[in-house]
Amino acid sequence: MTDAVQLTSRERKTLRGKAHALEPVVQVGRAGVTEAVVESVDAALTAHELIKVRLREPLDKKADAQALAARSGAALCGLVGHTVILYRPDPDDPKITLD
Repeated sequence: MTDAVQLTSRERKTLRGKAHALEPVVQVGRAGVTEAVVESVDAALTAHELIKVRLREPLDKKADAQALAARSGAALCGLVGHTVILYRPDPDDPKITLD
């Protein structure tokens, strides 16, 4: 995977605001962060850049959120309840600006 995106706290806050209206596009079940989940997150990030992932019955939600971010090469913007906010800009044509 690619290197994780580095964001400032202000950029993370901006992205959390933009993600507020979004619905989770990937759900992590009892099995946790599996290869299939990582592939789904990767595809969703490629299509949308900014996504929400819902964790169902996580044993350690912080570890799951960090694992998703690391394995998908995305930045972890936030963890609200059991919902993870991830961001990975399109290298060729970024859709979301962080101004």
